[in-house]
Amino acid sequence: MTLARPLRSVLYIPASKPRALDKARGLPVDAIIFDLEDAVSVDEKEASRAILAEALAQDGYGGRMKVIRINAFDTPWGKADAEAAAKMGADAILLPKVSSPADLDALAEITGDIPLWAMMETPAGMINAASIGAHPKLQGMVMGTNDLAKELQTRHRADRLPLQAGLGLCVLAAKANGCVIIDGVYNAFKDDDGLKVECDQGRDMGFDGKTLIHPAQVDVTNTAFSPSDAEVELARRQIEAFNEVEATGQGVAVVDGKIVENLHVATARDTLAKVEAIAALTA
Repeated sequence: MTLARPLRSVLYIPASKPRALDKARGLPVDAIIFDLEDAVSVDEKEASRAILAEALAQDGYGGRMKVIRINAFDTPWGKADAEAAAKMGADAILLPKVSSPADLDALAEITGDIPLWAMMETPAGMINAASIGAHPKLQGMVMGTNDLAKELQTRHRADRLPLQAGLGLCVLAAKANGCVIIDGVYNAFKDDDGLKVECDQGRDMGFDGKTLIHPAQVDVTNTAFSPSDAEVELARRQIEAFNEVEATGQGVAVVDGKIVENLHVATARDTLAKVEAIAALTA
């Protein structure tokens, strides 16, 4: 299921915190994951559903995409979360620890036609990424890098080398099936420099955006996953040069000493379309 819209910044918000739910209405994020899982204590699981339902009924979230992350089905809350979330008018429902398409089948039986997103955070999920990505109800994948690192028993590295195999498999699976693919969180929310490095790495790998744990991370992430002024200017010149050559029949188009072919023009047009979509979302 292809989704054509900016998803640069995807912020987790605890579904049990009314003040946080209200504050999110004014944040310049592209999407919000309303979290019934990790961000909600056991004692608040039941009440958080009602709090979230009320917040979404009031709405006020504008053009931001609204995603609800439920608890896994092997917990006491997963099924009830799914039943409640299906009635809240969210744009998608996010299932944790998806390890096979069967996990999504079980959710789809409850949620019907609502698009599904999958947390990719287990070794089995990495191995089965291709079949998960091909699920007919799947619209997006979200990397759960903290859980994946725990399962793999890795040590932290700034270059995320131990996670590269899993990250790459999920990017390939998402791109092969036209799904959104969102990178995992960066835990040091006061470290803008480190966040930028990880955002740039994710964007270079092909991720559409990044999940965030704190509003302080939004600006860095939005900038990193937006086309730069130089990229926009190059895209326009590539399109102009290609169109001129096509109109006059003069050989091949060349920009900055590099040949411009159809594939470069397609990328350039995608860049300009993304700029327009970002402008529309932030207007």
